[in-house]
Amino acid sequence: MIKSKNLFLILAILFTLLFCVWATVRIVKYVQFSLDCQAYLKRAADANTVELAKGELAKALDYAERNGMTDGIVSVFLKNPANDIGFWYGNMKAAYEGLDQLTDDATSLEKTNVLMKLRESLTDNGSDSGTNVTTPEGIDVYPNNAFYFWWCVISLLAMSVCLCAFGVSMYNKKMAEQEAE
Repeated sequence: MIKSKNLFLILAILFTLLFCVWATVRIVKYVQFSLDCQAYLKRAADANTVELAKGELAKALDYAERNGMTDGIVSVFLKNPANDIGFWYGNMKAAYEGLDQLTDDATSLEKTNVLMKLRESLTDNGSDSGTNVTTPEGIDVYPNNAFYFWWCVISLLAMSVCLCAFGVSMYNKKMAEQEAE
């Protein structure tokens, strides 16, 4: 029969591995979203011509539509307006329509104004990190935000409990050995 200290150690290792898998999956999802959507939004915001901006923004919109990122909220508990996917998607769509409505005979000033408005719509100026693309936090795992949240919480709690139980069993064993002497 496996002693309790060994069981707690095995469970702690198992839950640590589950947490590491969670972290790896989150990193992969973040990188995928960054490359397949966020990078195109940044390029659209940085574009110097309406045509370039439309092309890059179309790629980001296509990704959002293919992945069901057109409506909903990424928050698990609190419904923070900053995490509203519908607003984010609608803002991108409206920006694209603004670019699309420009006629070929639009003046350079009109084109510049639309590009400046696009840049302001797609990016925020962070105080310490420069210009950031505006996206709801946690959108990279949408629509499975609750699943990933509970995966993290349960694996961390279980890992902590098992490590504490292992430590207590090791302490008790040491104390029993000292009393036996």
